[in-house]
Amino acid sequence: MSTAKLLPTVLTGIAAAFSFVALVQVASAQPAAPAAPAAGTVSLPPPDFQFKGNVGRTFQDSDAATFPQITRPPKGAPNIVLVLLDDVGFGQFSVFGGGVPSPSMEKLAAQGLRFNRFHTTALCSPTRAALLTGRDNHVAATGIITELATGYDGYTSMIPKSAGTVAEILRQNGYATAWIGKNHNTPTWETSEVGPFDRWATGLGFDYFYGFNAGDTSQWEPVLYENHSRVPRSSDPNYHLSTDIADKAIAWIGKVKAIDPGRPFFAYVAPAATHAPHHAPKEWIDKFKGKFDEGWDSYREETLARQKKLGVVPANATLTARPKDLPAWDSLNADQKRLYARMMEIFAGYGAHVDHEMGRVLDAVAKLPDADNTLIIYIVGDNGSSAEGGPGGTLNEIAGFNGVLPDWKQNLAVIDELGGPKHFNHFPAGWAHAMDTPFQWTKQVASHFGGTRNPVIISWPARIKDKGGVRSQFHHISDVMPTILETAGIQAPDALNGTPQKPLDGISMLYTFEDAKAPGRRTKQLFEMFVNRGIYQNGWMASSMSFVPWEAERAKLDIDKTKWELYNLNKDFTQANDLAAQHPDKLKALQDLWWAEASRLSVLPLDPRGPERMSDQITGRPSLAAGRKSFVYDTPLVALPEGAAPDLKNKSFTITAEVEIPQEGASGMISTQGGFTAGWAFYLQQGKLVGAHNHIDFDHYRIVSTGTVPAGTVTLAMDFKYDGGGMGKGGTLTLYANGKKIGEGHIEKTTPFKYSTFEGQDIGEDSGTPVELSYTPPFKFPGTINKLVVELKPAAGAQAAK
Repeated sequence: MSTAKLLPTVLTGIAAAFSFVALVQVASAQPAAPAAPAAGTVSLPPPDFQFKGNVGRTFQDSDAATFPQITRPPKGAPNIVLVLLDDVGFGQFSVFGGGVPSPSMEKLAAQGLRFNRFHTTALCSPTRAALLTGRDNHVAATGIITELATGYDGYTSMIPKSAGTVAEILRQNGYATAWIGKNHNTPTWETSEVGPFDRWATGLGFDYFYGFNAGDTSQWEPVLYENHSRVPRSSDPNYHLSTDIADKAIAWIGKVKAIDPGRPFFAYVAPAATHAPHHAPKEWIDKFKGKFDEGWDSYREETLARQKKLGVVPANATLTARPKDLPAWDSLNADQKRLYARMMEIFAGYGAHVDHEMGRVLDAVAKLPDADNTLIIYIVGDNGSSAEGGPGGTLNEIAGFNGVLPDWKQNLAVIDELGGPKHFNHFPAGWAHAMDTPFQWTKQVASHFGGTRNPVIISWPARIKDKGGVRSQFHHISDVMPTILETAGIQAPDALNGTPQKPLDGISMLYTFEDAKAPGRRTKQLFEMFVNRGIYQNGWMASSMSFVPWEAERAKLDIDKTKWELYNLNKDFTQANDLAAQHPDKLKALQDLWWAEASRLSVLPLDPRGPERMSDQITGRPSLAAGRKSFVYDTPLVALPEGAAPDLKNKSFTITAEVEIPQEGASGMISTQGGFTAGWAFYLQQGKLVGAHNHIDFDHYRIVSTGTVPAGTVTLAMDFKYDGGGMGKGGTLTLYANGKKIGEGHIEKTTPFKYSTFEGQDIGEDSGTPVELSYTPPFKFPGTINKLVVELKPAAGAQAAK
């Protein structure tokens, strides 16, 4: 190439390099605050671009062409990192005085602010809906988790188009957006690989999604999606989901800044920790050996002392009493103490590990050229710590969703396996209550702050000067969206994608950033979850608790007979002093306000039902399998969600497979539904046919053929005849090869309501966790499955649901 031809290329490269440097310098400079959004009507998206010049017959006699410009946020708009942990109590992590070390959170808090009167909804899907939409969770149609949705306006789990998300608004204003981690806001019947996808993360305003579409998942063997495609299971023997989520968040942020360094991003990072199952690397668990031997009562006292020293609770705060439903630590026997202390060690390792992994994300953000202009909102839990393991803890949280609680001795028998891949373990409710120190109660209890008050850390180096400060204004999860929009200088639209928008219920928290003593702007807030109710107004709180989280029998509640309590929060930070008897008029006024707000916010009708709401059959929830009695599959299929698969519960069924078996024989999965929490498996092992049922990890049934299945083209079948007489009953399982009976046995108990929250039906392999431990996933079928048919039949005798 000649010098004359080379020179323009070189100059172009130099110009590009200077342009990049200039962008970095601009990004590194002290940013001006984004301008306040202009008043007036805003509609997104804006009208289509139209050329405004003169157009002649050719381009020579036309005005110069112009293009629609790349959309950019207002000048000075920050990067935004939103971290949301799962099932975390106010007194869990050391950043707020708890006993689980959290050096990454402490480092962030030292650079920013800690909010000690911030509230969630007491449950995960509802909190996340309010977070994304800036509306009350019932207004966002998410009064309950997606698995318990009903057909009333406040409870469909289908975020309405009239409650557009913060991500969609940011995206249409030029932000890059990503959701990495837990998505528990897609209706269960829409989570299969055929969608529809308008309520997946990518349909809610996020350019990129990597995570899981459920309330929880195994930390060792999760069922994950990247955008709309299932992610193959990892072959890394040291895999853990928290690490994977951190890796993906770091990679996405780096990619955005490498490709378009001047563009701000919104990264919503939602680990599964510390939700059950409590899974953690052994080296992290071992750090806590012996640390919790003194028990939960001592932990609460020590934690409150640390909280007062940190200044995150007032010096006069009172430690609330342990509920009568929970035992004193000193009342436990030696085996119980040993087991429960170990379960807490596992939980602490789980929490310390996720703090470390999210710390890696924060460290990566801190290295960005525009790190100072990055708003980090770190919400330490979507509700209080979970008591769903019941008083004795559980090997399997799904057991409670099926109305069953184990004896603690079942946990003790496998104490050395807890925290690993074999069980869906969850610690006892006494530890959950301790994690929520100094408040009453836990997750699911929206009436008391143990269920709803979560720590929040906010850092924005360019704007927050009170490093390490504490803020005590009363705020709610719905306040996050308006806070983000105000910091970005973006107005919430009146219409979004053609739909008029409901007004925001949230109130921006930005006013607190520069003034610790600024009067609080939120004057009232309703709470409701499982008919546990509360109402806040101007420093007073009325509370009514109907159920403990592990109580299964709820349907007969008389809501007019539930007790109400009254607290003056201006003098009583922890809800320790019930003033209902002293101020009956104040209590009555707040009760009336609760009902008025409940009507306005689509909270009604109240529904006290528990485990039975897990059943699509009982609730009438939509299902891709509803009304079908026969299912024909002639292609391999994995991870079909339970809401889209044949419902094998409480009925008779037959699974028939036309297969080709290699001459050397076969071992591999033909069909499975569920996993280590509960479910069915139908497979070949060393040439023998096996039918198995896992009854919520309490009882395992395995029927094996008497002879070896022949090679070549074979028709195999597993027939289950349900005994009837109610839900969760047993039945006879028979195995066939080419129509000939080759095995039979009786299964005493089956799972009545739910096999799993995160894994479903597989054909030709097991994509998730094993139904039983006699095989190791993925356990792919080595031959060919030409066709598999599932036929649902009435139960023998009385139908199950009657």
